Amino acid sequence: MSLEGKVAIVTGSTQGLGLDIAKILLAQGAEVMLVGRNAVAGRQLSASLGPCASYTECDVENDEDIDKCIDNTINHFGKIDILVNNACLYDDNGIGSSREAWHKSLNVNVVSSAIFVQKIAPLLRAGSTIINITSTGGKFGAAGRALYPASKAAMLQLTKNFAVSLASQGTRVLSVSPAWTWSPSVASLTDNDIDLADKVGAPFHPLGRVGRGEEIANVVAFLCSAAASWMTGVDVPVDGGFSILGPDQGLSPRVWFQRHCE
Repeated sequence: MSLEGKVAIVTGSTQGLGLDIAKILLAQGAEVMLVGRNAVAGRQLSASLGPCASYTECDVENDEDIDKCIDNTINHFGKIDILVNNACLYDDNGIGSSREAWHKSLNVNVVSSAIFVQKIAPLLRAGSTIINITSTGGKFGAAGRALYPASKAAMLQLTKNFAVSLASQGTRVLSVSPAWTWSPSVASLTDNDIDLADKVGAPFHPLGRVGRGEEIANVVAFLCSAAASWMTGVDVPVDGGFSILGPDQGLSPRVWFQRHCE
């Protein structure tokens, strides 16, 4: 999975999954531009990660910021080989969401990724890769949510469209869909108790726990490498088996009726 000589941009990479992805790409030999809105955290992180990491402040809703991010990466590293669209907004009031909230969520989660691809595509050479971080949430229904799953479903479709559009220039486009993953959002639900997260998540993931950011990141690194050179336009679920279960959680009717009668 060597990424020696590759240069990557990872949006939303000053914390959580984005940071995990940046670290794994660095470990595989890539040079990485960290991208986020927290300049203090970004500069501290890039300094701690060594000379192959740099940071640029960027609000992905702002086209000028996207231009600046791309320019800074070219000026600092000389080229771009990998784009990881990871930046995401999780605010979601489901069916009660306002028009403003819809616009905000779709702008961050979908439109900004599309604009990043639009602006970066002419600079990519054969062998380059774009990875969209999607979610199992974009594949299944969930009560009380609408904005986040709708945006992730849209990213699954964009992955297919962009893969076809950019194939002729040798750019591969793929998506990665995690299920429940240990992250700042999950940590906030468990008072930072990873054991509790694993316990709550166990019934919904055949592997019996929530995922770890580095497990998602390792798959991203693989997809960016020459080892995945014959893959494009598909989604790769990295979900501990979440997507193979139905509402019965993989248990037969006999089990459920027995439980009900006990």
